[in-house]
Amino acid sequence: MAKAKLSEKIGYGFGDMSSSMFWKIFTYYLPFFYSNIFGLTLSEGAMLLLVTKLWDAVFDPCMGIIADRTRTKWGKYRPYLLWMAIPFALMGVLTFTVPHFTHGWKLFYAYATYILMMTVYSGVNVPYAAMLGVISDDQRERTVFSSFRMFFAFGGSFLALAIFEPVRNFFGGVSSQTAWMLSMAVIGLICAILFFCCFSMTREHVVTSDVVKSDDISDASSRKQLEHASIWHDIRSLVSNVPWWILLVVSIAAVFFSSIRGGTAAYYFQDYLGNKAQLGHGVVLSCGAFLAIGEVANMFGVIFAVPVSNRLGKSHTYLYAMLIAGILSVVFYYLPVTVGGVWGMLILQVLINACCGITYPLLWSMFADIGDWSEWKHGNSSIGLIFSSSSMAQKIGGAVGSALVLWLLSAFGYKAVQGAIQTAGAVHGLNLMMSWFPAIACLIAVVAVAFYPLTNSQMKKISDELKTRRAANKHLRS
Repeated sequence: MAKAKLSEKIGYGFGDMSSSMFWKIFTYYLPFFYSNIFGLTLSEGAMLLLVTKLWDAVFDPCMGIIADRTRTKWGKYRPYLLWMAIPFALMGVLTFTVPHFTHGWKLFYAYATYILMMTVYSGVNVPYAAMLGVISDDQRERTVFSSFRMFFAFGGSFLALAIFEPVRNFFGGVSSQTAWMLSMAVIGLICAILFFCCFSMTREHVVTSDVVKSDDISDASSRKQLEHASIWHDIRSLVSNVPWWILLVVSIAAVFFSSIRGGTAAYYFQDYLGNKAQLGHGVVLSCGAFLAIGEVANMFGVIFAVPVSNRLGKSHTYLYAMLIAGILSVVFYYLPVTVGGVWGMLILQVLINACCGITYPLLWSMFADIGDWSEWKHGNSSIGLIFSSSSMAQKIGGAVGSALVLWLLSAFGYKAVQGAIQTAGAVHGLNLMMSWFPAIACLIAVVAVAFYPLTNSQMKKISDELKTRRAANKHLRS
C-alpha cells in the first residue's frame, strides 16, 4: 500500500492522546482521590482498584473478539471511536464525583462508576489499539504510526497533568470535592473531541485473513456454529502463541513500573518532600510539574524509537532502554532532600521517562507483528484479540500496581489524613516505592524481552509472504 499521509498519522495519534489523558489521571491521582477525598480507607481503595481493573482486564479479550467480528461501512475497529467518545467523557466525570451517601453506598457507587468507566475505556481503547494492525501492512510503517501514537499519548498526558492541578485549584483546590469533578469535566470534553478527530482522520486500509467467512453463509444456524468455532480457533491460536506470552509478561512488568512510581508521586511530594522540594531562588517543584516534565521526556524518547530500533532491532532496543531505566530508578533512592538532590530527582525523572518513551511504541509495534505472525502461522490474525490481550496485560499490571501502592502505604504505616505527621517507616517506604520497587519491575521486563524471538529480518520475510497471500485472497473474492 502507499505510504500513509501525515494527517492520518496525526489523526491516529489523537486517539491515544485522549485515552492517555484519562489513564494518567487515573494512575497518578485516583488512589489519592479515593483515600484522601472520597473517604475510603486504604484497604477499601486498594481492593476497589484491584477488583475493577481485573474486571477490565477480563473484559478486554471479550471486547477484542467483538471488535474482530464487527462489520460496518467504517470498518471493524474505527466505529468504536465514534460510538464511545461521549460515554467515555461522561464516566470520567462520574468516577470523580463524590455522592452524599452513607459510607456503604458510597463504596458501592465507587465500584459501580469505576467498573463502568473501565468497561467504556476498553470499549474504545481495544478497537483503537487493534487499528494499528489494519492501518498499514508494513512493519516499519506500523512503528511510525505507533511512534505517532505514543508521541501524542505523552502529549495528552502532559496536557492533562499540566492543567489538572491549576484547573482544580481554579474550581476550589485539592480539598474541594466539586473541584475534582469539574476538572474531570474539562478533561473529558477534550477527550471526546480528540476521539471524534481520530475517527474522521483515519481509515482501515488492510483486509486481514479470517478463518471463517460466515458472511457468505445464508443459513443462520450454520453461521452461528462456524462463528463459535472461529472464536475457539482464535483462542487456541493465542494460547499457543509464544511471542504473545513473552510480551504479556513484558507488558505487565512495564505497567507495574509506571503504576507504582506514578501512583506514589502524589504521596511522595506531600509527605516525603513536603515543603523541601526547593529548586532554589524560591522555586518549588510541584508534583504536577514533576509528572508533566516526565511526559515531555517520554515524548522525546518516542522520537528515538524508530531510528534506534531500525539499527538495533525492536527487542534489543526495548531491553537496553528498560535496563537503563531500572538502574536510574535505583539511583533515585540515594538522592538527598536538598536543593541539589531535588534537581537530581528532576534530572533522573527526565532520563527515566526518556528511556520509557523509547519502549512504548516498540511494544505496540511488536504486538502488531505478532498479529502478522499469527496470520502467517495459523491463517487468522485475530488482531483485536491480540491487542486486547495487550490491554488486558497492562490493566492487570495497573490493577496490581495501583492496589499495591495503597497496600504498601498501609504496611508502612501511612496515615491517609490531610495534615497527618507520617512515621519514619512510612516516609522511608515512600522512597522505596519511587525507586527500588519500580526497578524490580524493570528487571522482570528486561529478562522477559530477552527471550522475544521475532527479529526485524524474520518479520520482513513474514510480511512479504502475507502480502502475496492477501493479494491472492483479494483476487479470489473478486
